[in-house]
Amino acid sequence: MQLTLIKNTDLVSTDAYKIARTIYAQTGASSLTLVEAMTSMIQNISKRTGVSVIDIVRNKKLFPVLNSDSPFNYRMNVSSSDKGFQMCVRVASRMLSGGLGDCCFGATCFHNSDEMPLWATSRGYIADIDGVLFYL
Repeated sequence: MQLTLIKNTDLVSTDAYKIARTIYAQTGASSLTLVEAMTSMIQNISKRTGVSVIDIVRNKKLFPVLNSDSPFNYRMNVSSSDKGFQMCVRVASRMLSGGLGDCCFGATCFHNSDEMPLWATSRGYIADIDGVLFYL
């Protein structure tokens, strides 16, 4: 019996899952509006800096949920069949294919409304979407 290794050559799909995992962990897929805003923020950062979206979603300073001491880090292990995660995959796929508009008004950073990082004290937020404040 001979086995053949099947490789996933669909990079959009592979990248969409990587992006969706971080977006799901950070937002909990609490609403489509928040997922779209967070995903379009990643797109904004990539366009402005030239950094790949995959490198952006691996940034532990930008996404605190990636740190093992985050109370929501466990969300990184979400099942791929979870409905909220699948929503994140669809939004990430739309972003990668150019079909997601700027849903966060040009924002390139964020924080939850129940915290106030030092960098945010001298800035005004441009959007409050489901308890997440977005900034330029």
